[in-house]
Amino acid sequence: MLDVRVWLLWALTTLVAASSTRNPLYVVLVLLVATVVSATCGSDREGSAALAPLRFAVVAVPAAALFNGLTAHVGETVIVRLPAWLPLLGGAVTLEALLFGAINGLTLTAIFSGFAVFNRATATRDLVRLTPRAFHEAGVVFSIALTFIPQTKRSLNRIREAQLVRGHRAQGLHDWLPIVVSLLVSGLERSMGLAEAMVARGYGAVSGQAQSLRTQASLLTGLLALLGGWLWWLFTPSGAEKGFALGAMAVGGGIIAGVLWLTGRAVTHTVYRRRRWTVRDGLALLGCGLTLAVLLSRRETRYYSPYPHLTLPPSIRRWG
Repeated sequence: MLDVRVWLLWALTTLVAASSTRNPLYVVLVLLVATVVSATCGSDREGSAALAPLRFAVVAVPAAALFNGLTAHVGETVIVRLPAWLPLLGGAVTLEALLFGAINGLTLTAIFSGFAVFNRATATRDLVRLTPRAFHEAGVVFSIALTFIPQTKRSLNRIREAQLVRGHRAQGLHDWLPIVVSLLVSGLERSMGLAEAMVARGYGAVSGQAQSLRTQASLLTGLLALLGGWLWWLFTPSGAEKGFALGAMAVGGGIIAGVLWLTGRAVTHTVYRRRRWTVRDGLALLGCGLTLAVLLSRRETRYYSPYPHLTLPPSIRRWG
């Protein structure tokens, strides 16, 4: 199994690769890669197929095509004309607009597939380990929130099965009241049990330590430098001053990172079994880098627009 940091980088690579192009060929390739990785590396955890990429595509692609076709009245191949008195929808519905919307839906499907694979292949405890030590309390809250939804779903399935055994059929809104009440009671019991277990293990027994004035001043300086550099970048037309703006943002980000690192060192951190970096992790990291380098370098084939009249993508035209 790959390191969780490699999985996170792979998901971000899928996000960048899918969102940086509108060429349907590249989007389909990204989607196929995500599908193959899901079939070979994804785990079979319970509820992993609740939001499968195929189900997401069945909804997202037609919805995006219909929305863009009804709102973007651009293109030469007119399918139907809606009355002009309809607000936002009035006008021509073109084939080009429908295709462009379908490509957007396909892009969303590719992004969703990448993060769906990441969610299936990584455990909650590995995600919590990525939390910086300075935010260890937020990491605990994050881990509890991640496990809340699947636990609630399992409780709902058990309650519905028990109600079916008793002959209860949820046919209307009123029939769902016993199920909702039982689900709420089980959720409260689970929360109380978790709270008692955390107290028994000594969580929260250590009093909070206030940060020093130097730490607070350094963090404020970094935030002001980052915000000032960003505003300078937005409202500066010349190229030389934009370099100073980037420098200010880099300094501010470095100060913030340094403060968080020093704050995290004061937090006691133990690891039961340390994860070692393997050759497979290095190869996966290299593959992500090569993918981004190849994709971002092919600017002439990344962008595709069916407007004003429908044509083939440039990469497909070259093959033809």
